[in-house]
Amino acid sequence: MPVSLPTSRPRGRTRAERASATSHEVVIAGAGPTGLMLAAELALAHVDVAIVERRASQDIAETRAGGLHARSIEILDQRGIAERFLREGQITQLAGFAWTRLDVGDLPTRHPYGLALRQNHIERLLAEWASELAVPIYRSREVTGFAEDETGLDVTLSGGMRLRALYLVGCDGGRSLVRKSAGIDFPGSEPTLSNLMAEVEMREEPPFGLRHDALGFHGLSKTGSGRVLVVLTEANLAHDGEPSLSELSAALKTVYGTDFGVHNPAWISRFTDAARQAASYRRGRVLLAGDAAHIHHSVGGQGLNLGVQDAVNLGWKLAQVVGRISPESLLDTYHSERHPVAARVLKNTMAQIALLRRGDEGRKAAREVIAELLAMDEPRRRLGAMMSGLDIAYDLGEGHALLGRRMPDLDLVAGGRKLRLFTLLHGARGVLLNFGKRGGLDITPWADRIGIVDADYDGPWLLPAIGAVAAPSAVLVRPDGHVAWVGDESSRGLMEALTRWFGPGGS
Repeated sequence: MPVSLPTSRPRGRTRAERASATSHEVVIAGAGPTGLMLAAELALAHVDVAIVERRASQDIAETRAGGLHARSIEILDQRGIAERFLREGQITQLAGFAWTRLDVGDLPTRHPYGLALRQNHIERLLAEWASELAVPIYRSREVTGFAEDETGLDVTLSGGMRLRALYLVGCDGGRSLVRKSAGIDFPGSEPTLSNLMAEVEMREEPPFGLRHDALGFHGLSKTGSGRVLVVLTEANLAHDGEPSLSELSAALKTVYGTDFGVHNPAWISRFTDAARQAASYRRGRVLLAGDAAHIHHSVGGQGLNLGVQDAVNLGWKLAQVVGRISPESLLDTYHSERHPVAARVLKNTMAQIALLRRGDEGRKAAREVIAELLAMDEPRRRLGAMMSGLDIAYDLGEGHALLGRRMPDLDLVAGGRKLRLFTLLHGARGVLLNFGKRGGLDITPWADRIGIVDADYDGPWLLPAIGAVAAPSAVLVRPDGHVAWVGDESSRGLMEALTRWFGPGGS
């Protein structure tokens, strides 16, 4: 239910006008995977959150993203919903670098694979989860502007509707109106190539597979519906308007000498290798996540995954600030942690495009050298961990190798019963795991914010791209699954970590 928020009179608005606005603690612009994941995270923390979405329904025609990497599957597992996605997708070795497949099957995770599942299905499942959590979605509406004051924001929607919020999060894509209206710069590189992508029918069966030529890279593959998924590098970079069937036909003829009788497109889209990243993920009460914060070429399939992981990093922090548990400065860690992660993704996608850009002999030789290198176990594991998101490490200072990394989903014994560690994160709350002396850790001032579990674990401690690490005596795990503190025989530094991540202790 909407709640009343403290208000003060903004410029140009009367008190009566302001009182007529519907209030939510957080408004999210965009019901794509990032916006839906963020809304669910906030709802789990009992934040009054609403989404504004221009589409009348969750349906999308375009294929867009094609799957989930290992870390994203882990994140869904942390919330107890991974099986919903695994039932509908196809488990596969999804990670790859410049079309060199990277088998992550031997990495230490419960999910050493990717999941081939189209974005329309991913969005549908996330929307169903958000609906179960009673998240309202204002459909057929767009955020058209906002005015911020000292206590919140007035958010204007298309059609004249107004919402009042404490925070606004732009999950509204690469052309984000929220980002532009907030005056946040979006620096980066201009496009050097243009790709056409489409799902079509063909009267003649084409030669399926990938190819390179002087233009760039191209691919034809079968879809589950029996149609053909087409990816083409175009001869020209500049284009006006939306792509058409005639343009797709002409591009096919340029590359293959025929258009294979292409007809009846389900959709046609165009994208480039432009790489841009928001200079700041936050300005005042406005935050950015997903494509609104970073855009890059789709090679490597990291974009959707990056946005979902943004949402899980931001959600619990924003919830604690809204709930006045933590100071606003906690939101600064969202930028400091996630900005470097996206910068690395932009870097590796640009490197992949450089290798794939054209079919000349020099690039062909470079691709062969890279492929030979990635056939070796150590480089394959390291790059596989990077591409699948399993090696992300937030800079939380010096200390144990676990610090700042995702916590492994260990098989624990607690209270005489077996349980998986990820089940302790289903409610999006932090947990302190004590593997040492029972009752040796006292977190009474934070007992309403995190759980404490005395547990036993006698297996190895393994991290992707690192290997075995020393067994800790205690671990503080944040709601996003990353390790905030690692204990030795003492509890040195625990109070500071609890205060930093979960606010000052209560009475």
